[in-house]
Amino acid sequence: MAAASMVFTDCSSSTTAAARLLPFTRTTPLLLRTTQYAVVFPRRFIHPPRVLSIHSSSSSPSQLSTASIVSQTEKHEKSDTKLEIVNKRLDGKKVAEKIRGEIAEEVSRMKDAIGVVPGLAVILVGDREESATYVSKKKEACEVVGITSFEVHLPEDATEQEVLDSISGFNEDPSVHGILVQLPLTRHMDEQNVLNAVSIEKDVDGFHPLNIGCLAMRGREPFFVPCTPKGCIELLHRYDIPIKGKRAVVIGRSNIVGMPVALLLQREDATVSIVHSRTKNPEELTKQADIVIAAVGQANMVRGSWIKPGAVVIDVGINPVEDKTKRSGFRLVGDVCYKEAKEIASAITPVPGGVGPMTIAMLLTNTLISAKRIHNFQ
Repeated sequence: MAAASMVFTDCSSSTTAAARLLPFTRTTPLLLRTTQYAVVFPRRFIHPPRVLSIHSSSSSPSQLSTASIVSQTEKHEKSDTKLEIVNKRLDGKKVAEKIRGEIAEEVSRMKDAIGVVPGLAVILVGDREESATYVSKKKEACEVVGITSFEVHLPEDATEQEVLDSISGFNEDPSVHGILVQLPLTRHMDEQNVLNAVSIEKDVDGFHPLNIGCLAMRGREPFFVPCTPKGCIELLHRYDIPIKGKRAVVIGRSNIVGMPVALLLQREDATVSIVHSRTKNPEELTKQADIVIAAVGQANMVRGSWIKPGAVVIDVGINPVEDKTKRSGFRLVGDVCYKEAKEIASAITPVPGGVGPMTIAMLLTNTLISAKRIHNFQ
């Protein structure tokens, strides 16, 4: 396939999607100003919650880098129970189920200890079936782990100010620890203006520009990492797939998946290349990679011939293609031709059942982390 004929699009939902966050080491509050607001990182955020653990060759021993959900005391136990790859499948559904169990235990412990239950608020605008389905799945996941869910569903013709008012209410609500604005918004709204209105302390989607900016800078860490990129890295960790020193190619450069997952791979000491619509010879570049993460939103674009023998493939794409044998009239496929790539790769995520469940698991993880941090619960 010629590079000129390829169409690259963003492959994302609002969370497409436990954090590995570095603690702020300042001894005084850090004030960050933008043209619209000032954000204060209070003193209580200097110490990270116990639920975080990490490894980073570039950080001091006291710092945390890109993260897993287990506590420091659980880390060694977890390393002895890594999941085994069966039939080359990286089973996101199975891993997400395990993570939900871990979250449920922590939610219960927090409730028993200090009487606080983490809360996640979702704002949905319009009646897009896909968006409504995503929100429904997130609410169900909250119920499973004991997280309280809140929802505001606004009509298609709602004004941007109505959305901002809903966000403001949740920003001020102490029972809400995470706020999610389901994307895409209606066309008459300024998406960036809406996302920027979410308090950085509750931005569990990780889309706030200050979160992304800190993610991009060495020596600084965001409050939250976007859920889908975080889920990709967590999936690799759970299967004990090495990242350090490996060559990684990310296909797609969206703000929601491609760009942040490339930054996370760099933090894991991989050598990272990004393939996009202007890349020359994308197949040749991709074939050099030990790890391929595809997130462009184009069905079966990455063929088996693109994959290096033994490479690990993470397929973020979720694309409907016509299938008259299905009652719905379509089936879901990824950005990677699974049938071809499976014969060459050492491990690959299925679609569905790969990255999707991990995205929701990371959203729950971020909400738990937020609640622990806000209430200084160890």
